[in-house]
Order: sequence, then structure tokens, then C-alpha cells
Amino acid sequence: MARGKIQIKRIENQTNRQVTYSKRRNGLFKKAHELTVLCDARVSIIMFSSSNKLHEFISPNTTTKEIIDLYQTVSDVDVWSAHYERMQETKRKLLETNRNLRTQIKYLFPRLGECLDELDIQELRSLEEEMENTFKLVRERKFKSLGNQIETTKKKNKSQQDIQKNLIHELELRAEDPHYGLVDNGGDYDSVLGYQLRFHQNHHHHYPNHALHAASASDIITFHLLE
Repeated sequence: MARGKIQIKRIENQTNRQVTYSKRRNGLFKKAHELTVLCDARVSIIMFSSSNKLHEFISPNTTTKEIIDLYQTVSDVDVWSAHYERMQETKRKLLETNRNLRTQIKYLFPRLGECLDELDIQELRSLEEEMENTFKLVRERKFKSLGNQIETTKKKNKSQQDIQKNLIHELELRAEDPHYGLVDNGGDYDSVLGYQLRFHQNHHHHYPNHALHAASASDIITFHLLE
């Protein structure tokens, strides 16, 4: 059965469009190869897909540049002129960049104390002014950094002083209450309070004629941080 004639128009479906492109591209390259072999022709094909992917065919024993050069000779068209102009523009920009870099280097070496003999009086004055401004900026940043460090240190000291005051106040409150912190731990003397009570009991056992000093508040203070 003969195939129906395909209407030549853009294929809307992207998948079908890509498949058709691939098949017809291969067919085109096959025909170009046949022309090269059968007719001893020099053929060059350059193709870009809709996604800008490059596909090309070139006859054996030749290059794309040779084909383009031959095209210029036969058709009297300068294909490379636009490219040459772009290259010249790129060269001009590179030369300008090079000059700017050389100028920066020229002013960099005097800052290191070298090549000062090549500078005139105006350039030396400009360099001196620039150095003074730089020193001023460095001093300002240094003083600002020192000020921030001093302020941070003051805040840390203030915080430590507040902590110390709170601890002293807590100890004073515990000293006023002799029963503060006394708990029955079932014989567990791992805490500081248990250790102190055991010390007083042993002292009373070995020295019965001496009292326990009435278990003053200062003898049984329990430090909360050490429990």
C-alpha cells in the first residue's frame, strides 16, 4: 500500500518533530555520501536542530574551511570579513585591558617602595595623599575594632560580676537558714552535705567530750552548684 503524501508544515508535536528530524537528517547525510562516492563531489552540510544541537557532514579528504574558501573564490563573497572584524575588536579590547593593567602595576610598585624615580612631583604628591587617606582609614577601622572588643569585654565582665553577686547573695541566704538543704538521703553520703554530716558524726564518735559546735549554719552549707 502506498503511503499518503505528507503535508509540508511544522510538526506541532515535539516528540514527532524530533523523530522526523532525526530520520530525515540521516537520509540527507546518506544522499550526500552517495553524491560524494558516485559523482566525486565535495559536499559539506551543517545543521542545527531546534535545540541548537549541531550536526554536520563533510566529504572525505576535505574540510569545512576548504569548502568555504572555495565558495568565497567561486562566488566572490568574503565570508570571513565579519569574523575578522570581530577578531580585531577583541584584539583592541585586549590591548586596552593590557594598558590598564600596566598602569595599575606602575602604581603598585611605588606602594612597595620601588620605581619611585619614574614618578614626577605630581604623581608623588598624589601617592602621598593616597597613602595618608589609606592610613586614616586603617586607623579608623583599627579603633573601631578595638572599641568593639572593649565593649564586648565590659559586657562579659558585667555578666561575671552579676553572677558572682547572685552566688554571694544565695550563700548569705543559706547561711541565715541552718536547715536549708538538709534532706534524708537514706545513708547516701555522695553529696557535699552528706560528707559534712559524716565528718561531724565521726568527729563526735572519736571525741565524745567535744560538741558538734551546735551544727552551725556555716558547717552545713550545701552548695547547690556542687550537688
